[in-house]
Amino acid sequence: MEDFLTLKKQLCFTIYQTSSEFNKLYASVLQPFGLTYPQYLVLLALWEQDGITLKELGEKLDLGTGTLTPMITRMESNGWLRRRRSDTDERKVHIHLEQKSFDEQQSITKSISEEILSCDIGLEEYVGLMSQLNELQSKLKLRKQGQNQ
Repeated sequence: MEDFLTLKKQLCFTIYQTSSEFNKLYASVLQPFGLTYPQYLVLLALWEQDGITLKELGEKLDLGTGTLTPMITRMESNGWLRRRRSDTDERKVHIHLEQKSFDEQQSITKSISEEILSCDIGLEEYVGLMSQLNELQSKLKLRKQGQNQ
């Protein structure tokens, strides 16, 4: 049991280090586009479904409005997207992609894909890692939900 309590045997530390490496990888690829990794996630969500509300976007990305609103403001000022109040409910703000986002989509995704491929992660390995991480995430969320009941 003593060996298990070392830093290098902690799953949380390995995930933290891996996340840090991914952030560095994405930062280097996204820097020429003037994007941060969280901003890229916003684009990914909007490329999947343009025009969703700020609230829906926050739920998709698991980000609160305090984090998301300043990011959206910066992206809007840089020409990536625009905000529009709902005609039917002024409390709702819809986020729409600007043409720049569509024009740069292929270049951004190509750059990301090339960088991921350079890490020598095969498709089968990628799918397996995604499956394991999603399962771990579900278990952690279930634990949290159980504590809140």
